[in-house]
Amino acid sequence: MAAIKCHDTELLQKICLQCGLGTLEYEPVPLKGGFLHKMYSLFTDKGKYAVKLLNPFIMKRETAHENYRTAEKLEAMLEQSSVPIIPALRFGGRKMQELNGQFFYLYEWYGGKSLKSSEVTESRCAAMGGALAKIHAFDRLENFKSRDGIHIDWNFYLGLLADKNRGLYSLVRENASLLYEMQEKGNAAVKKLPPATAVCHNDMDCKNVLWSGDEFRIIDLECLSLSNPFMELLETALCWSGTGDKAVDFDLLRAFVRSYANAGGQLPDDWKTLYDANCGRLEWLEYSLKRSLGIECSADEIETGISETKNTIADIVYYRSAEDGIIDCLTKL
Repeated sequence: MAAIKCHDTELLQKICLQCGLGTLEYEPVPLKGGFLHKMYSLFTDKGKYAVKLLNPFIMKRETAHENYRTAEKLEAMLEQSSVPIIPALRFGGRKMQELNGQFFYLYEWYGGKSLKSSEVTESRCAAMGGALAKIHAFDRLENFKSRDGIHIDWNFYLGLLADKNRGLYSLVRENASLLYEMQEKGNAAVKKLPPATAVCHNDMDCKNVLWSGDEFRIIDLECLSLSNPFMELLETALCWSGTGDKAVDFDLLRAFVRSYANAGGQLPDDWKTLYDANCGRLEWLEYSLKRSLGIECSADEIETGISETKNTIADIVYYRSAEDGIIDCLTKL
């Protein structure tokens, strides 16, 4: 294995010592995937592991620790099921660990990989639809407390960008009317969502499923919560059918949703309302804008914020342009 110099090596060595994982045999290697936290491989003389260093700015949020505690309880529930997951390891009876103010999770190493968009097939979409239905079967209740609306002041960020990043300023200004329009429609639609609550992964896209041949394991379970399963069904089906590449494949979309239904998942009656209420991209855009401006983040996150701002605006534009075709496909299932 080629050595890659890692500035977190000293911390990771201390983590191995604290948790009794043995001595590092290789320089820790950064693992690609998510945009919030850092992940590394840890190959020691006792075994192979993965570690997730939780973003310290995320951990400062008032609700962070309570959200993680909830996710851990739900993860423990899934560990007792047939859903193929990679759960966090326990040390001292706890999943979340801490060392010198750095919170982290540790996992057994799994030798799979996430799929490229070209590797996603109808059979794999069907497997994901079935897995999502199993997750949603836990703690499902036919009630749902409508979430608060989204009230993002895009003009505020335009004012900040005007002095710091003229390129992003022009991009956001060009799309500001679309952002406000989607926000308004989303706030109206979320009040009409189908009433249901269930265990939801909340980020089960391609990067968070590792495949080894035809077998797979679902990762990033710290996002688990009790949420609206209809919303997650739509967004996850879209992710697996190519919306991230701005080219939805309707055969993949049908395979995912039909498998979900065949596995016992309930389909909504009104896809249009769900489509309008699906405003997670707007929230991710605001977070990315903050990072691009150096707000509530470290300096090494600014470039990620800039990149994700550009990508997310492109996703939002595509999401709106593809609406009619996607809703038509889903309505005819």
